[in-house]
Amino acid sequence: MLVIWGRINSINVQKVLWCCEELALEYRRVDAGGAFGIVNTPEYRKLNPNGLVPTIEDDGLVLWESNAIVRYLAAKYPAAGIWPTDLRTRALADQWLDWSHTTHLPAMRNMFLGLVRTAPDKRDMAAIEQSRVDTATVLEILDAHLATHDYLAGNAFTMGDIAMGCGVWRWLSLPIERPALPNVQRWFERLALRPPYRKAVMLPLT
Repeated sequence: MLVIWGRINSINVQKVLWCCEELALEYRRVDAGGAFGIVNTPEYRKLNPNGLVPTIEDDGLVLWESNAIVRYLAAKYPAAGIWPTDLRTRALADQWLDWSHTTHLPAMRNMFLGLVRTAPDKRDMAAIEQSRVDTATVLEILDAHLATHDYLAGNAFTMGDIAMGCGVWRWLSLPIERPALPNVQRWFERLALRPPYRKAVMLPLT
């Protein structure tokens, strides 16, 4: 059986769990990271020398890096339809997976950590506000793209929606002022109709 190491409140773990739910895979998840520890043990470091989550083991294959795991699982089970068979569509899905990791998450990081995982008296409100502004600016790119696309790689849900879908849930759940992003909102509402998204991602922020 597929084994996943990682805590459910990790955005990177949520990507993998959502993917597994979309693929209707059986899996066993092991709490790891954060308050659960484990990631600095010698046994875990043999699996993932970075000491981060998620890590998976699938039929003897050990794999880390959340986007790589999503790609692997989507490709292994193509019948589920989230692995685009068309090369151009798959390239677009890859583009948005990577953009989420390189552009959106760095912009949102200080805001999320500051508002969710930092005590109120220790928050750097200037850094939080700058992160809010940066994230809003980044999401304008996404909103413009979604003006002409139902989903990130075209008109069908693919693996390309998974990483940003996790990030947008956090954006919409934080107690902040948000600019109107109507196309992002419509896309989120489509995602929210999917039971796997609700199960794996739409959780209270912790």
